[in-house]
Amino acid sequence: MSYAPESGEKSRTDPVPGRGTPGRPGLFAEVQRRIRLKHYSLRTERAYLGWIRRFVAANGRRHPRELGAAEVEAFLSALAVRGQVAASTQNQALSALLFLYREVLGVELPWLENVVRAKRPQRLPTVLAAGEVARLLACMEGRPWLLASLLYGTGMRLMEGLRLRVKDVDFARLEILVRDGKGGKDRRTVLPRSLVEPLQRELERVRLLHDRDLGAGGGRVWLPHALARKYPSAA
Repeated sequence: MSYAPESGEKSRTDPVPGRGTPGRPGLFAEVQRRIRLKHYSLRTERAYLGWIRRFVAANGRRHPRELGAAEVEAFLSALAVRGQVAASTQNQALSALLFLYREVLGVELPWLENVVRAKRPQRLPTVLAAGEVARLLACMEGRPWLLASLLYGTGMRLMEGLRLRVKDVDFARLEILVRDGKGGKDRRTVLPRSLVEPLQRELERVRLLHDRDLGAGGGRVWLPHALARKYPSAA
């Protein structure tokens, strides 16, 4: 298999020499294809591609098949010793390289026993008291206030709140269905009664905006996993 830079990139900046041919995709194109086949998030895709580039560049642009456990150990150890990265950063780099070898190249690396692990600091969490949260929210207004209140009152993560859909809010049962959360899992959470009216006002505002978008020929959304082809009018 030959490897090539992603489309739009100059070959001189790509750490892997050579270009793909029809039917034989480049390295990053194949990594991207495998990531999307497994429905990983866009953030994970970008992070993995970035770490794979850095790994190959750190090894003199040698082909990944010519590298192995020793080079992976040296790269990860250097991150901890010279780069002094956080433990979570080193673990992300390790996950990216394991994905490259296992899922893309079909190579099983032996257990990386000699990696110098970045130390995970032991810190106590900073938790605001209820009064402090109330004062913080009192400094906000509009949509930022509503989103911050939802995050605090429901326990949703930031992206879960930003991606919340109308159909997943159940006012009658005071529930919110969080879809495709961390780990690709769905879950239910409570909807605070105090946020029912503000959320209904926001939904009405969005409904009017959507109607104007439809009138202007827009108002369509992106559909994942080939649903746009399966249901042409669903968007």
